[in-house]
Amino acid sequence: MLRKILKILLIALLVLVVAAMVGAVLFVRSPLPKTAGALNVAGVRAPVTVYRDRYGVPHIFAENEHDLFFAQGYVTAQDRLFQMDFQRRAGAGRLSEVLGEATLDNDRFLRTIGMYRAAQKDLEAISPDTLVYLQAYADGVNAFIAQAGDDLPLEFRILGYRPEPWQPLDSIVWGKLMAYQLGGNYEIELFRAQLIDLLGPEKAADLLPRYPQTGPFIVPPEVKRYGGLRGLDLAAAAKLRRFLRADGDGLGSNNWVIAGSRTTTGKPLLANDPHLGLQIPSVWYQVGLHGGRFNVVGFTFAGVPGIILGHNDRIAWGVTNVGPDVQDLYIEKVNPDNPNQVEFMGKWEDVQVIEEVIRVAGRAEPVVETVRITRHGPIMNAVLGDEMAQAEPVALRWTALDGGALWQAFMLLNQARNWEDFRNALRYFDVPSQNFVYADVDGNIGYQMPGRIPIRAKGDGTVPVPGWTGEYEWIGFIPFEELPSVFNPAVGYIATANNQVVPDTYPYLIGTSWSARYRAQRIVDLINSKDKLSVEDMKAIQGDIRPVTTDIFVPLLDGVTSEDPAVAKALELMRGWDRQMHADRPEPLIYHMFLQRLFHRTLGDEMAAAGDAEMIEEYLKEFRDEPTQLLEQLAQDPTNPWWNDVGTPETETRDQIVAAAFTEAVAELQKSTEAKDPARWRWGEAHYANFDHLIFAAVDPLNRLFNRRVPARGEAFTVNAASQAYPSFVMNSGVSFRSVMDLSDLSAAHMIHTTGQSGQLFSPHYDDMIEAWQNVEYHTMLFNRADIEKAAKDVLVLRP
Repeated sequence: MLRKILKILLIALLVLVVAAMVGAVLFVRSPLPKTAGALNVAGVRAPVTVYRDRYGVPHIFAENEHDLFFAQGYVTAQDRLFQMDFQRRAGAGRLSEVLGEATLDNDRFLRTIGMYRAAQKDLEAISPDTLVYLQAYADGVNAFIAQAGDDLPLEFRILGYRPEPWQPLDSIVWGKLMAYQLGGNYEIELFRAQLIDLLGPEKAADLLPRYPQTGPFIVPPEVKRYGGLRGLDLAAAAKLRRFLRADGDGLGSNNWVIAGSRTTTGKPLLANDPHLGLQIPSVWYQVGLHGGRFNVVGFTFAGVPGIILGHNDRIAWGVTNVGPDVQDLYIEKVNPDNPNQVEFMGKWEDVQVIEEVIRVAGRAEPVVETVRITRHGPIMNAVLGDEMAQAEPVALRWTALDGGALWQAFMLLNQARNWEDFRNALRYFDVPSQNFVYADVDGNIGYQMPGRIPIRAKGDGTVPVPGWTGEYEWIGFIPFEELPSVFNPAVGYIATANNQVVPDTYPYLIGTSWSARYRAQRIVDLINSKDKLSVEDMKAIQGDIRPVTTDIFVPLLDGVTSEDPAVAKALELMRGWDRQMHADRPEPLIYHMFLQRLFHRTLGDEMAAAGDAEMIEEYLKEFRDEPTQLLEQLAQDPTNPWWNDVGTPETETRDQIVAAAFTEAVAELQKSTEAKDPARWRWGEAHYANFDHLIFAAVDPLNRLFNRRVPARGEAFTVNAASQAYPSFVMNSGVSFRSVMDLSDLSAAHMIHTTGQSGQLFSPHYDDMIEAWQNVEYHTMLFNRADIEKAAKDVLVLRP
């Protein structure tokens, strides 16, 4: 009887386990979209065919433009609906409605800046044609939401909410959010002001060497000093940047275009690899659009119609970030008798007061953020750590907060047939300003920098300025016809890597803060290493992992010796190193720990002596190019005062500090790696590509399901950009996609992005691009319908 009872119980338990497993599978797999067969979809006007290749990349063929963008919205929502909802909530400052207190500071910050308010200005000024495309896209997204019912992506069901209907404003706000991620000049202004206050203008200028060295550090005489800004804290801004995957100094890009006279194909070759924060799902979505006046393929962002980067049947284009100075901080004088007034040119002006109501999951009452907006922009103190209003009020002036026509530019760009069309499209491109390279099937190449770049009545935008005098106002913008541009240069190529756009003789100020020359120099050297370049040469340049900085800093070790066996072994490795940043080698790890300790030894003592020992940590977290360029200058000057440790009575030289820093680096690595032998250390164990999920990155155990990480080759200054965080070396930003386009054969471009097409955890396309991305391999992006049909793995027809 007991055996029978146990048998029955065991069978019942097995049934329950099987039922639970089946339920779990249904729970996580039921949201996977239908990608083959036919669907009746309300809103589509004629049959639309969607071909998906082996990576799940869709090519959409429609009989009219409405259906083309309707289907793009539908298909993108199939793959990325949660990401789309996350991004619009981030832009609107509404994440706390579903995520609670964890994102409240981010929402307060974004509501204060006013991303959604700025997007509304864009919407009000948008062209009728562009609005039609945005609305069709939104209708497609909403058709999918309605048809999905309860079969929503897993994140919605874990968090327990449904997405609201999509609207054009939700697409527009993504442009504002991207502009914020690619900007950040105001943070540099504030940090520079704090350095001036701590160390004085001369040493502050040394620490930020991209600031012009031809004259005194410009401090507006009305301000005198910046002690009044010491109460402001960049921690909130840093927290937001990390949340948006825009932290560190690793956002940038490479692009270059080669004229047919210098290629093996006889036609231009164009390469592009934007550097953005890493995440899963990928920030990019690959798609082909074929219908009406559109016949274009490439990369876009989930949540926006059209193609951002790619080619049509006539032209190809790519971008890197210019990084112009389009943000200024204005110190305001508040009326002591009325907090809602500020002074301007001797008179009190009313500020605009907006009550931003933030609903927070888990709270009964909403949080009300009072935003005060002066003629210059929102006052930022409350979200910069100055809750008690002890610092002087600072307002943010930023071009992205004005109305713009960014999406009109992209729609025209997708349809451009030649150089003239291309430039006309970019007249509407306001922010974020980009270095556009161009090539066409007729053999032309070109470069155009667009954007609204302010002209200042006084000052250069490097530090906060008085807002009450009227002397530092923006008095206009650089005319489009006078922005930097070149067409078919005699040298036969154009290359950009966020480096300075034009010489200082250019009559307007674009900015004072540029990426270091290192990536650009390596690209130019590799281009000039051959008379003619092939597609494979372009790929090899994109995969290059030898930083030119090693030629500056590794020779500093030539005279270093040590009796310590580990230090001696590490020195031996460094002297035999080929200076390639391979993930499976110890030398890159030794090199970067050595540089970290050298920065501390060289720069940290002055900051500690000035009364702020933590400033070196903030400096190295915020900046990478600047300390490296300063160290490059110091490397050629063995007795420069920066080498001396001001905390000791002796006067140290470069060689003494280098030896001490290297010894410290080896000891630190022995401790952190738990391996005594330097030959066992591996760069990829510390330097791994960190594909964190949008919200579950640190939520155990969900992070183990959603996150991905792989060892990463390269570093911040290699062409194959793989920026290392400080102090951990983790790669949180870097190459977000690669493309190589041959204008002699646009039927098969070479493209890859980071993780995969789908944001659905259990989709086969959630992470199937990672290995190819890691190994600098490419996905063939087809263009001709016959080839697309032949390669299709799934075919879906959307019917009225």
